[in-house]
Amino acid sequence: MSNLASTTGKCTRCNWGTACGRFGEGQLSVKFRKHVEKTNVQDYHPEARRWPKDLPRCFTDPHTITLLIEFSPANLDPRIGTDAQSERIDELLFDSLVRKDEHFNLKPWVAQSWEIRDPLTYVFHLRKGIRFHDGRALGARDVKWSIDSMIDGTVVSSKTATTSYQHIANIEAPDDQTVIFHMREPDSGLPWNLSDGAMGIVPYGSDKGFNLHLVGSGPFKLVKNEQDNEVIIVRNDDYWAAQPKVERVRFAVVPDSMTRALELRKGSADVEINALTVDMVRSLRGDRNLVVEEAPGTSVQYLGFNLRDPALSDIRVRQAIAYAIDVHPIIEYLWRGTVRPVASVIPPVHWAYDSNLRPYQRDVQKSRELLQQAGYSAEAGKCLHLVMKISTTEEASRLLAMILQQQLHDAGIDLEIRTFEFATFYADVVKGAYQMYTLRWVGGANQDPEIFEYILDSKSFAPRRANRSYYSNPQVDAWIEQARVELDQQKRKQIYAKIQQQVLRDLPSLNLWSLDNVVVHTERVKNVHPDPAGNYDFLRDAEIAE
Repeated sequence: MSNLASTTGKCTRCNWGTACGRFGEGQLSVKFRKHVEKTNVQDYHPEARRWPKDLPRCFTDPHTITLLIEFSPANLDPRIGTDAQSERIDELLFDSLVRKDEHFNLKPWVAQSWEIRDPLTYVFHLRKGIRFHDGRALGARDVKWSIDSMIDGTVVSSKTATTSYQHIANIEAPDDQTVIFHMREPDSGLPWNLSDGAMGIVPYGSDKGFNLHLVGSGPFKLVKNEQDNEVIIVRNDDYWAAQPKVERVRFAVVPDSMTRALELRKGSADVEINALTVDMVRSLRGDRNLVVEEAPGTSVQYLGFNLRDPALSDIRVRQAIAYAIDVHPIIEYLWRGTVRPVASVIPPVHWAYDSNLRPYQRDVQKSRELLQQAGYSAEAGKCLHLVMKISTTEEASRLLAMILQQQLHDAGIDLEIRTFEFATFYADVVKGAYQMYTLRWVGGANQDPEIFEYILDSKSFAPRRANRSYYSNPQVDAWIEQARVELDQQKRKQIYAKIQQQVLRDLPSLNLWSLDNVVVHTERVKNVHPDPAGNYDFLRDAEIAE
């Protein structure tokens, strides 16, 4: 066993636990233990900042890009899989009616155009000449089936309860190139829910066993999906749009972050995205065989408040907490500049983000004044004591909580930190058994501005949906409904700006920062461009150098 981690998950050199190099989660897997000992990876340490000098280089297939992932996709049927890996790989295997650009505006794809005949009728006109991987032509009845099979229960999908699909009355396919959606009520989010990541078009008749014999129409075809080992896709040489340059992509499942870093250094893997610690990335920058690329991302870290709690129901207390926090040293020392302060759950790269928002700036005196107005002060003999719950599986959350504990102490707030296994922690959050917690919006959740309805509307209280703060503001509810039925994007943006400004004042939660997407890849792989969504879209253009 390497001396980097003991059976308790602590570094035997400094007893930092997973904070040491922020490498990981205790013991190494048996599969890689001997390899780790052989390469002396224990020579890497956050104080030493070094790797073994004699690490041998090896190379993968010259026609294959190997991308490291932390876990296997749960289900590659695009109607069912909603985890990050399923959605990201599905975007390469299946086409959608429309696609999102880098600012999350929608553009034509399988649908070469669309129109809104009236607030309840959407008409999509499909391109001709698109075929599935098995040669079948893709047409309107396939699009209709892809949605109908979720709504009628042919496949069990959570998407029918949480997306615009719940507002669909029926779908028509009057000819091969036309699809008409009839809505029960206006819903401006429908086109978004027909875009990449949200939907994938499957052949007509695909049933609940489709995951075992996937057939898409995307730029890549699936050839292997072995749970907890690998997913292999190959180029679709008959793709209707621009064909990928690389012949083959292998998604290798490697749960251990230290092993992922070693595979990159050896050259036996080519790419990883957002799956290494900050300290590891910092060290890998010095490897001449590797390239580190960064770009603004969409994941947002936030601090959640329970507004049913007697103390936190007072807006002055929530604002006092916000004024007591200084995110800048946290960003500099904990995240080493790879995150950016935000004031909204919508990321700054999004078209709906209100650029006029300004995050709270630390003002300890103002924090103390607000607490005094709320009845908490040393003079009054009443100290504010709060409990923050965090997960033991996220080291960054533990370190963040410790820093917040000190910063709130400076303002006269006593913050107690309690740690739990993730399942217990998350269950408590969902049922409202907490005062404060921290989590992160990831994946596609906050890329759709309909997230405001999901997390802020008074009809969306947990556990049914994700208003876990139990926030209720009739004006915000009205704006959310107004935005949902408004079909003009510029007018929707104005409504969303009002929502963001009001929520920043009310503080049902405090958004802290958005995380950059950090991609580490070998020199031999070219045209790797980090995507704001953190997906694998760059594989459409990536190539292997001669």
